[in-house]
Amino acid sequence: MREGGVGRVLVASLHQAIADILPTRRVFYENWLNAGGLREGTIGLAPLYAVLSFLRQEGDAYQMITTRAGEYAAQWTVESMAPLRRGFVHASPGWLRGRLVLRLATEIVRNSYRDSRVVTRVRRGTADVDLRASVFCTVREQVGQPLCWFYAAALTRLLMIFNLGGQAEVVACRGMGTPTCKLRVAMLDRPLSQGGIRRDSHGADQRAVRT
Repeated sequence: MREGGVGRVLVASLHQAIADILPTRRVFYENWLNAGGLREGTIGLAPLYAVLSFLRQEGDAYQMITTRAGEYAAQWTVESMAPLRRGFVHASPGWLRGRLVLRLATEIVRNSYRDSRVVTRVRRGTADVDLRASVFCTVREQVGQPLCWFYAAALTRLLMIFNLGGQAEVVACRGMGTPTCKLRVAMLDRPLSQGGIRRDSHGADQRAVRT
């Protein structure tokens, strides 16, 4: 993490998601998400804000791209974990695995943007995630729909990777005028059934990951 506290995982996942969803616009966005900056980790807040501002003007593609980027960030984060740590999370009982996944989601938020903070509360099987200083939700004027799909998608993907039920939902967004962004997820202590299938933003059926 270098310029402006922006993490490589954030800009790299956004770049890949743009290439997936809007391939004809990739060259345009590479004016800010350029190869050198991606490689050296030198893409700062100003170019990131420019990219997000243009993405918000792309209509439905904004949610699709930020959702896909969150899924990539979660997948790459898990792949980069030490095998011992990854195996420990997989082998943990459901109630503990859910809390370890929340901790991992917090790391993704912090590794995406240095100034972001997360407070999580788990009560009666429901996790409330209070996200502060979301880089996606810093806007000059309030918007009419949530902007923090990246984080909800990352958390949902982590739950799937570690064979837990549940899907994160955005219940409040700073871009819509609330003080912070809030996610909520039912933390199911039981794993997905062996035949359990979810569909990700790629449109592919995703079966529970087993160790």
